[in-house]
Amino acid sequence: MSVIAEFRVPSADFELGRILRVEGVTSIELETLVPIGEAAVPLFWIHNSTRQSFLETVQRHPAVNDATEVDVFEDRTLFTLDWDANHDHLFRGINESNGQLLSATGTPDAWDFELRFPDHDALSGFTAHCEDAQVSVEAIRVYNPTKPDAGQWYGLTDPQREAITLAVEMGYYDIPRGCTTKELADELGISDQAVTERLRRAIVALVTYTLAPSESAE
Repeated sequence: MSVIAEFRVPSADFELGRILRVEGVTSIELETLVPIGEAAVPLFWIHNSTRQSFLETVQRHPAVNDATEVDVFEDRTLFTLDWDANHDHLFRGINESNGQLLSATGTPDAWDFELRFPDHDALSGFTAHCEDAQVSVEAIRVYNPTKPDAGQWYGLTDPQREAITLAVEMGYYDIPRGCTTKELADELGISDQAVTERLRRAIVALVTYTLAPSESAE
């Protein structure tokens, strides 16, 4: 039976954290890891940062082959990073333990990870690997998503829960729609694009932690 674990890891303890540890960056959110050959190429959002200086700093890191700007919005920018995750002890541990990276958000000081493992033995193998590699992992929460008491919000972060709850209350999913993403954005005090992204991630989380585990168990 699969298990979900939330960890906090100091940015200085793993390679990706050191690569993206740029002063002045408010937060970095990993969008996905795209496997290309033997490398894992991450897409990530950078929030409230000077795009050009951030990009130049990351490109100068010796472990980075390339970093490219993909999409630019008012309050965030999407980047792709050509970097081999196999050289990172943390990501190697996730891979060797058959873990699945569900989400990752970082600041200059620490990263919060949400990981799915096939069972508790795999989770134990991951933590043992990190201990051997001297990577400090602080467990925040561990639960089984298929159990009724598996977690109060089924993987939703507080901002995601706030956004999707407000969307339902304001009739965004009604036919016809009772509001627009612009109106939701005004209520939440964020950009239109950020609202769309939060709703998308909220729906993915709900499916991942409710429907998907049950189907896998069957």
